[in-house]
Amino acid sequence: MPADWSLSPQLEKDTINIGDLPLSRVLVIKDANYPWLLLVPRRAGAVEITDLDEVAQAQLMTEISRVGRALKDITKCDKLNIAALGNVVPQLHVHVIARRANDAAWPRPVWGVVPALPHDAEEVQHFISALRRKIWLG
Repeated sequence: MPADWSLSPQLEKDTINIGDLPLSRVLVIKDANYPWLLLVPRRAGAVEITDLDEVAQAQLMTEISRVGRALKDITKCDKLNIAALGNVVPQLHVHVIARRANDAAWPRPVWGVVPALPHDAEEVQHFISALRRKIWLG
């Protein structure tokens, strides 16, 4: 990890750390309403994908694809939502959200539709273990 990089305090508060891929830290959002991951490139000062050089942009796309395939396989979701918004937390981060046609927000975006639901500790650990195996983190 670059010495001058650190995770945004807001992202730290709202997530569970799964581990690091070559470029990005992989995190689970603390909201059991949706299987919801974040990829945060470990590059100081990065706000936009365009702040990464072309090699890092390609690596980020590879990591989004790897994590998205794993999430879809594990959850058997109907659709993946992938977005880099950063309107609230400016640090570059990419949301990878497994969506189901019967989830609380469908077909709308997930933000602000229902209050965050705490994870069951055992369930989230099983989810994290499955993800780590699928994305080669352990």
